[in-house]
Amino acid sequence: MVSPIGATAAAARNALSEERRRYLQATLPLEDRRFDPFAKMLVVPAASTVTHQSPGRTGDVRGTTASLNYAVALLDSDERWRSERGNEILRVVIGLQDKNRSHETFGLWPWYLEEASAGNASTDVTMAEHGALPLLMALGLHRERLAKDILDPAREAIVRATGAIQRRPFDLDQTQRAVSGVSALLLAAQELKLADLRPIARERLRQLHAHIIGQQSFAEYNSPDAIVSVIREFSRLLWLLKDGRDKSLISEMHDLAWKHLATHFHSPTRQWAGPHSWTAETNLRKRPTILAFIQSACGELAELGVPQPLPLGLDTYRIPLQCPRKWARLIAALESPRAVKETFVAADAAKDGKRNPVVGTTWLHPRFALGTVNRGDLGSGRRPLLACWGMASAPRFLRVRFLKDDSDFASALFFSVQHEGAALAVVTLCTHDGTSNPTLAPVQNGMIRASSLKVRFECEGELADCTMQAAGQGSKGVIIQDRDARFLVRPVEGRFGDAAVEWDSPSLRLASHFDITLYHGPAKDHKLSDLSAAFAAFTIEEWPYDLGNLAAGNIEAQVKEGKLRARAILGGRALDFEAHVKPTSRVAMDDAFRSAVL
Repeated sequence: MVSPIGATAAAARNALSEERRRYLQATLPLEDRRFDPFAKMLVVPAASTVTHQSPGRTGDVRGTTASLNYAVALLDSDERWRSERGNEILRVVIGLQDKNRSHETFGLWPWYLEEASAGNASTDVTMAEHGALPLLMALGLHRERLAKDILDPAREAIVRATGAIQRRPFDLDQTQRAVSGVSALLLAAQELKLADLRPIARERLRQLHAHIIGQQSFAEYNSPDAIVSVIREFSRLLWLLKDGRDKSLISEMHDLAWKHLATHFHSPTRQWAGPHSWTAETNLRKRPTILAFIQSACGELAELGVPQPLPLGLDTYRIPLQCPRKWARLIAALESPRAVKETFVAADAAKDGKRNPVVGTTWLHPRFALGTVNRGDLGSGRRPLLACWGMASAPRFLRVRFLKDDSDFASALFFSVQHEGAALAVVTLCTHDGTSNPTLAPVQNGMIRASSLKVRFECEGELADCTMQAAGQGSKGVIIQDRDARFLVRPVEGRFGDAAVEWDSPSLRLASHFDITLYHGPAKDHKLSDLSAAFAAFTIEEWPYDLGNLAAGNIEAQVKEGKLRARAILGGRALDFEAHVKPTSRVAMDDAFRSAVL
């Protein structure tokens, strides 16, 4: 049987603030419309049910995690019929968990009902905690509203899920996955009084704390999706855990996560400045749950213009959020230009591919923000270079992509060095990484088939008066400008095999992008390792209008023995780097990169 939770403690944890109750009352009727009374699950877009590392399905499906979160929210209401519906959903979704011990997916839930109906078990290992955490919330907060026939099955489902979490590798470089797994283990050990699980959960917490605090950053760096998820789990644990020693470790990581967010938040545009290891959407105006998350945690210390009741999402509204005051002040206002340089992943001289650290540089200025990472890739969702500017009500963005036949390509690597509002960068190709994602559908034998390979500079947001034009007669550089900011992108060098790359030369016009083309022609196989070089190097800098005409570029570049050595004098400083531009393995290219600001 499920161990009882003290009535007084449960009542205190179950208390909803008036603001959160208003949100619930406004949200539940909207979610009710998506409820399928036959399947007894919530209907959601298929794309919302899977991770960015996994191939998705189109159309609508009956989503597992969304249904569980909806069920817990129904139990939060004071309406009997809603509680009964919540119980119906829990019965169905608990039944979807893989209960066959001979399966690798034992203890996991499918992303959606249709996946289970097709006889396919989810290979997303995070579905263990995505199922366990809502069930733990239901048991911990609403045990008295759960039907008796649900109590034991819910407990057994949580135990199976914790087993799945323990079986998978505890990868501390998968921050979001590691944190959510530790959260589920700690809460399951406490709420179900699992004595054998308690020391395992605490040891994982200790390892997680040592890794994150020792590194002073997050491997899934500056990702709005990952960092919000991490803060949510730390906040859940600070709220529900009872052990003071555990909470002390969590509090330290919670503070660091808020620092990570706050130091990259650009208050003039109310945007999360780059670089991002991954994001589902650049513009936070299209991600109201993230802005609401920050607003809720900061309270009166930072006003982000999010309408009430705050659209926190059913996975978050119940959790108390509190941004430390010192970080809320950074979110609230940018009092003067500020540079943020952070080592996201420390170097490890003993490991191939990790001999260089992963370092992010962000320049936050009242007019704009520019962020780059020193080394990364250009797979789907990556933002290794991102600029934002404009007003909070009409933000604009500039990002760099690499498109293979018009799709993002993760075997395109990005290397850069930045000082304040200027950067020197190169995009080049490696031989054996993935396609849309570094770990998915890797390039085979260094061979790709393509009719188009291009670096794209893409503007997003409110672009009504944004123009692109050549930077002077005979220049291959491009000016991107509107009334608020002016960016200059200049060529450094670029080749695809023996041929020079081609820069678009836009004339004054409304535009959303321009390209550097490495190859365009009939679809053909390209043996990357046979190419003498495959790259495009450039500089980017914000050139304020009060400085008048654009200055002549001071750029030097040399390609020798498969390496590009480049130097650009920008903003009174010399930006230097050396990078492999002959395609080879990503490991070799990451380790060979060198850069400096002189």
